[in-house]
Amino acid sequence: MIALAATAVAWSVVQVLVTGASGAIGAELVPRLARGGHAVRAFARDPARVTATGVAEVVRGDAVSGVGLDDALAGVDVAYFLIHSMETALNGAGGFADRDREAAQRFAAAARAAGVRRVVYLGGLIPADAPPSPHLASRLEVERALLSAAPEAVALRASIVISARSRSFRFLVRLVERVPIMPLPAWRDHRTRPIDGRDVLAFLERAGTSSAVRGPLSLDIAGPDTVTFAQLVERIRDALLLGRPRVNLPVTMTAVGSRVAAAITGEDPGLVGPLMGSLTADLLPRDERAAELFGVRLHRFDAAIERALREWEAVEELAGR
Repeated sequence: MIALAATAVAWSVVQVLVTGASGAIGAELVPRLARGGHAVRAFARDPARVTATGVAEVVRGDAVSGVGLDDALAGVDVAYFLIHSMETALNGAGGFADRDREAAQRFAAAARAAGVRRVVYLGGLIPADAPPSPHLASRLEVERALLSAAPEAVALRASIVISARSRSFRFLVRLVERVPIMPLPAWRDHRTRPIDGRDVLAFLERAGTSSAVRGPLSLDIAGPDTVTFAQLVERIRDALLLGRPRVNLPVTMTAVGSRVAAAITGEDPGLVGPLMGSLTADLLPRDERAAELFGVRLHRFDAAIERALREWEAVEELAGR
């Protein structure tokens, strides 16, 4: 049975491994962990891409093949698995589900062999009243593999992350910028709880170092505001100060729509297709335990959008602002 401590007291200094340290989440998590006094090691296929401050060491390797995992996990107390294989496969490497399954299984086996105390994974919210999309089914498969990897494994499930570096958020912003009207398919009325990137980082940091976790644990993390996917797009439009009339479509059009949207935004169809395929059901948290357990103060949806856009436009001009 899973036991939770009454208070989320942080551990003392630990050795931490962060996979995906060059990604949107990992690059911002590393400095937070380093500021907390923890020794941070990164794992990457290309160490030159790991530029986050606070990294003490980078181990070269590949989770799908398993190369480098033993060295990366040696002496590690807490390991973050922040790897997602959403891009179009190269060199016949298979689909994202196959690649993520291989990576998770190899990582879990290596973590068990190394005696890692805690593995932390960031996955996706699972619909309660409908089968998960292939994308979310893959996230759930990875979660199950990793929950068996360490005695205090933690899986966090989130919906859309609102952050200047979040690829799903950036895709939506580019789409709103570049279309004269906003065609919204039939999935527009499904609901979700987007979460501020700052809150995701707070959850990840505390999930890795809090003494509140006593056994394998899966938690949903979400922002305080429930919106439909149509409202999500409209609020981005309004924050950009753009006039984009909305046109409701009677069909889902996921396959065709994702290819068109990828072309408009210049994004990889391998990312856009699975993301849009996950919008065909409500993506809402099952419970509200996580914020209280880890002591995370949640930011409101509009504030999250405004902050993400400010950070983005500090380095790149945005249309309409």
